[in-house]
Amino acid sequence: MILASSLGTLFEWYDFYLYGSLAVFFGELFFPPGNERAALLASLATFGAGFGVRPLGALVFGRIGDLIGRKYTFVVTIVTMGASTALIGFLPTYGRIGLLAPVLLVSLRLVQGLALGGEYGGAATYVAEHVPDERRGWYTSFIQTTATLGFFLSLGVIGTCRLWLGPDAFKAYGWRIPFLASFVLLGVSLYIRLRMQESPLFARLKTEGRVSKNPLKESFGNPVNLKFVLLALFGATAGQGVVWYTGQFYALTFLQRPLNLDWKLAYVLVSIALALGTPLFLVFGRLSDRIGRKKIMLWGCALAALTYVPIYVALRALANPGMAASVTSLPLANQAGIVGLLFLQMVYVTMVYGPIAAFLVELFPTSIRYTSMSLPYHLGNGWFGGFLPLIATAATTSVWARDLFGSGAIYAGLIYPIAVCLMTVVVGGLFIHETKDHRIDTPIRS
Repeated sequence: MILASSLGTLFEWYDFYLYGSLAVFFGELFFPPGNERAALLASLATFGAGFGVRPLGALVFGRIGDLIGRKYTFVVTIVTMGASTALIGFLPTYGRIGLLAPVLLVSLRLVQGLALGGEYGGAATYVAEHVPDERRGWYTSFIQTTATLGFFLSLGVIGTCRLWLGPDAFKAYGWRIPFLASFVLLGVSLYIRLRMQESPLFARLKTEGRVSKNPLKESFGNPVNLKFVLLALFGATAGQGVVWYTGQFYALTFLQRPLNLDWKLAYVLVSIALALGTPLFLVFGRLSDRIGRKKIMLWGCALAALTYVPIYVALRALANPGMAASVTSLPLANQAGIVGLLFLQMVYVTMVYGPIAAFLVELFPTSIRYTSMSLPYHLGNGWFGGFLPLIATAATTSVWARDLFGSGAIYAGLIYPIAVCLMTVVVGGLFIHETKDHRIDTPIRS
């Protein structure tokens, strides 16, 4: 059951993050030529568009999941995601159809975002409703590995295609291959999802006639439940979202622009850090079963806020201290140092993300769990986190940052994740209670 849920979710994250892994590359393919900075920002904005509609997907599919069932919703989200991803592989570029190219690209990113908005809450809910209360952090942490593994898989597939085909062929047609491969992954995922059984807790609700009649009203019209939704957002998922996207996507973007590291070297260094850090999702998930979810997640946010600036200053010192126009190789000691700094960020990522699924499912009752937990998760990750690469890159390239910080303007983008992390530490520390000992078949009412 854990493997089946995780594998399908991994493929869905792979589909979603393919574009993010190629965001720097896509600027010149799908947007007007002549301004490299504007094209990069437009490409990152398109990446963010998928995140913008994730909360809407959370409401649409969360409602379906609470009304009809977790399994059915699983099938719909995977088909929607797989089909929209594969269709990106057929899109003509700006050079062929002009402004219609970015319009079609953004449209498919929006469909991807809707699908992903329904995926995560369903996967976390489905697994949590199968496992013992005392090991919920451990079992749900397997779901938590899928986002990073999906990102890792997208880097691997793209990197292999770029090396195999060479730069000219990859730019001409090779970039389409990773997207078209989604047809294969869709077939595997659909086979897995159709063989899964309904969650036992939801099946019991259905048998007893206690399924929610209006999940949206009960989730957000009830003042008590709405309070938990808002606390989950501002005291947990907002900080978790910016830590996740800073430690993985923004780190990759920062190495390539503004540090001008060769894409192959950047991919390898980030991939090594991801591989080293991924097991820690399970470590912190299991640890949260012993000492609690709250303190691990908030310590991850606090450490990130305190150390991001020195980490990124050190990245520049190791990767490109003189800010050369291009860096294609580095001494082994420098590469090891960069991996260490990327791994440190992965430690923060796993601290905030490893326990978050268990925390969210424990916060809401079974009848409206899918809807209630999905919205704060996708607002935190889709809005606070998903727009981080765009916000941070826009800040580092802005006139005000150059005027205010001079050569230090490349670190201006860190102001945003640091501020969000500090907000989460304050709100979570003051207003959120520990949830690890809560039985999820009963609602929290204090």
